[in-house]
Formats: sequence, structure tokens, C-alpha cells
Amino acid sequence: MDLNGNAHQSGLALRGIRVLDFTWIHAGPSATRILSDQGAEVIKVESNNALSVIGGPASATARGLGQRHNWNAGKLSISLNMKTAQAIDIAKRLAAVSDVVAENFSGRVMPSWGLDYDSIRAINPSIIMLSMSGFGRTGPWKDRVSYGQTLQAWSGFTQLTGFPDTDPSGPASAYSDATGGMAGAQAALLALMHRARTGRGQWLDVSQFESLSSLLETLVLDMSVNGATAVSSRTGNRLSYGGGAPHGAYRCKGEDRWVAITVFTDEEWRALVDVVGNPQWADDPRFATGEARERNADALDSLVESWTLQHTAEDVMSRLQAKGVAAGVVQTGEDLSRDPQLKEREFFRRVPDQQGVERIIESAPYKLSRTPGRATRGAPEFAADMTYVLRELLGMSDDEVEDCAIAGAFD
Repeated sequence: MDLNGNAHQSGLALRGIRVLDFTWIHAGPSATRILSDQGAEVIKVESNNALSVIGGPASATARGLGQRHNWNAGKLSISLNMKTAQAIDIAKRLAAVSDVVAENFSGRVMPSWGLDYDSIRAINPSIIMLSMSGFGRTGPWKDRVSYGQTLQAWSGFTQLTGFPDTDPSGPASAYSDATGGMAGAQAALLALMHRARTGRGQWLDVSQFESLSSLLETLVLDMSVNGATAVSSRTGNRLSYGGGAPHGAYRCKGEDRWVAITVFTDEEWRALVDVVGNPQWADDPRFATGEARERNADALDSLVESWTLQHTAEDVMSRLQAKGVAAGVVQTGEDLSRDPQLKEREFFRRVPDQQGVERIIESAPYKLSRTPGRATRGAPEFAADMTYVLRELLGMSDDEVEDCAIAGAFD
């Protein structure tokens, strides 16, 4: 059934699209995973000479158990030693029968194999090439190699993360990879739409730096307009340009348990005071108006936390929400794994790997009523699909395959 209760038309939006996937680590694989979920045949090129930090030669390795399945669910795997001429030739033959070639290397890698956009376009004029890098393929930083935490610092994110009296902390995970992956998938989808209309492919130059910088809200505008008086800075859990009070994360009963509370209006303030039990401090003139509460936010936070510490985070959340006050438990990974909303929408799903062992992966954060594609299996075993790709897809003979094997093309 679709979201309106009507029977959906089964199908996959990208059925018939083939992606030759040279990507590794997080950003690139998460981009091609989005395409795979909607039916694209994604052929992942892997090598023992350059094992991804995420995932090893088999899905059962320690590194392979987690994110290898998550970011590579539903894909195919072949092994190519790109240091050999035979492997490069196979890669070019695959590019000739693909719709998209995806890579997230530094700018020198694909040209060194003769697989830059102009070279691939010469053998497949309608090809779409997705190049994902830290800074893009132009500009003074185009040849720099980057990683998530350094990109977050360079983009300005780290400077904004933390409290006014502490050092910059930065996001705990590589958000630049996640945002870059979504930007890469979006670019590929736009290019496929353009090609469907015009028959023409194109080169997609995706910068993870720019993907992350686009999420900085008003930081650059504030600094460029207000200069030394700009308010964009580390403000902990509060909005830098004002946003009501109390507004923050407050400790609750139990070990490392917290709840986020946001009060914007006088009506919400009165509701919070009622839930807390109309304490004497609520009548303090310092908290009589929204402006006064913001001005005395530190003192107010201490008083609010003296109440939240007496209750569980779940209790605080439910009681405040019942009165129309925005509140939410600061959930841990364990909390999320049993969250009833995520469970109802099947966001975390179990899918079998090639050995039949069930693996937990994420679903897409959207539901399509007519093309509800999603991964039905975990990541492939290393080089599991050599026969299909070499024999069925490329039509290579036994002698050709044997010659390539002797030359070391299959790593």
C-alpha cells in the first residue's frame, strides 16, 4: 500500500541503470548505496592492495561486519589489480557498458589509469562520471587529500561546536562524508534525468568541502555583514542569535541521561512552570519575560536542571510534551535501536549476507509510494561476482580470463 492507502505499483526507479563503482571508505559508497537501493546494478571494484578502511576481503571480518554492509548493501563485487594493463582494460570495457562511473580518489588516480572523464567519454559518449573529492577538481586545493574531521574543521563546523568557555570540539563523526554522499547521489540523479531528456552524459564534480559548508546556515552572512559584532560562535546548546530560554540539554536521573528542552513563548514557559510544580523561583523577576529569561539563561538553566535531575529523561519528555513544550530525550545508539518510531517505519532492517547471516543496515530516510526500492541483502563478499561480470556481462572467454589471471589482473 502507498502512503495514501492505495495499492502501489511495484518497481525500482533505477532499474536498468548500471554503476561502475570505484569508491571506497564512506562518502562514495554511501552515494552509490542510494542508487543501489533504487535498483541500479552497482559493480564495486575492490582490491586487496587497497582494502577500504571499512570492510575487508570478507563480510565476516571485524571491519566488515558493520559499515561494509551498511554502505555497500545490495552491490556486486569484483576484484581488479589496477596496476596491471589487463585490469585497466577490463575496467574500460565495463565503463563502456555502464551508465555511471563513480570514484572518490584524489585527482591523479583516474587519469593515471586512463579513466578520466574525457577518456571514458571517448568509449562511451553518454557516460555520467561522478567524481567526489575533498575540495573538487578546480581551485588551489584541488589536489589535497582530505578526511572527515579535517574537512569539518576547514569548513567552519568545528569552530561552532562546543561551549563558549571550551575549545572547539567538532562533530563526533565524519559528517562531511555523509553530506558528501548525499550530494553525490543527488548529482547523479540529476544527471540521469538530464540524459533521459537529451541523451547526453556529463562530468559531476562534487566537493565534500562545499557540501558541508552549505549547512553552515547564517555563519558566513553574519560574519560578512556584522564583522567583529557577529554572534556566530560556540554557544553550546543555545542558538547563537537568540532562541528563547530555557533552551538546552539538561542532565536527568541516571548515568549520562539528558533531555533537550526548548521554550520560545510565554505560553510554553507557563506550561513548563506548571509541569515543574510552580516552584518559587519561577516568580523571580529575572524570568518574568522571554527577554529577561534569555538574559539570565545561565541561572535559569541551573534551576531547570535541578528539577530534571530528579526524573528520568523519558519522564521529563513525556510530561513536557503533554503540555505542548518541545522536549526530547538525548538518545544513545542503544535508544535508537529500539526507538518505536524508527521501528514502525523499519528504518533499521535485517538483511542476509551471502552466507545467510542477517546484518543490520539503515534504510533510506524516505518512502516512495510507487517505487519503494530498498536493499534486500548485505554487502557482497570480496570478488563474489567475478563470473557474472567477466563471463556474462563482458562475454570473456575462458582463455581471456585465464590470461588475465596469470597476469595478476585479479587481485
